[in-house]
Amino acid sequence: MNRSFVLAMAWLASITYLAAQTGILETPPLYRGPASEVSGVFITPVAGIPFSATIAINSEQKLPDGTTEVKRTQALIARDSQGRIRNERRMLVTESFRGTPTLLSVHIFDPVTRISSLYIPGSGIVRQRLLPPQPAGEPSYPGAEDLGYTTLNGMQTKGARVTRTIPAQVSGTGKPVQVTDEFWYSEELHMNILERHLDPRSGEQTVAILSIQREEPPASLFEMPAGYKIVDVTPPPQPRQGPGGPAQVNPAR
Repeated sequence: MNRSFVLAMAWLASITYLAAQTGILETPPLYRGPASEVSGVFITPVAGIPFSATIAINSEQKLPDGTTEVKRTQALIARDSQGRIRNERRMLVTESFRGTPTLLSVHIFDPVTRISSLYIPGSGIVRQRLLPPQPAGEPSYPGAEDLGYTTLNGMQTKGARVTRTIPAQVSGTGKPVQVTDEFWYSEELHMNILERHLDPRSGEQTVAILSIQREEPPASLFEMPAGYKIVDVTPPPQPRQGPGGPAQVNPAR
């Protein structure tokens, strides 16, 4: 299993999450820097490997007064045999919170139709984009430390650690800052099972995939909520310059 790993955290607030997830690729985006919110995990939209699971997120955020604030949340993720994915994002809550964290958004993507949908519960609107085909490929991380293999949730996973140094002039601290990402990739599920991010400026965040059910999830998970208005937010076709000629229209659909 000599396969490149995927780093799958989206450390973004709600509107950035919309931009990143609705612009979904066949490989996940790179980590985009420290933030106080953890949006979820990237689910690769591959067919023939259905599952559903709980994603557990733990965030230990350093505060200006030197104390550490611990927040957690759990949410549902799923993928069906067609490769359709459902990714829920729920509010991070304190350790003393009891109950179910508020559902902030739901993202659904169908790799067959290439329609990416995102809605906020209670908004009455589903924002959809038609995405162009993306070239297949796997990201590579030069210099990653090989952590070997271990078994997580009954599956073999291979670990990697990427360490980067943020120069003093852009770290915000006046000193160089070392940022570390660790991820454990399952070839069976084609996605990460465990991810850790450590940044001295913001603390530590962990994303773990738990309670994995290797069976077909209910089809209703990939349907739009009843009564919601669908709004097409697909960008308009962009003009492009033809060889030696006037601008031409590059259709988005």
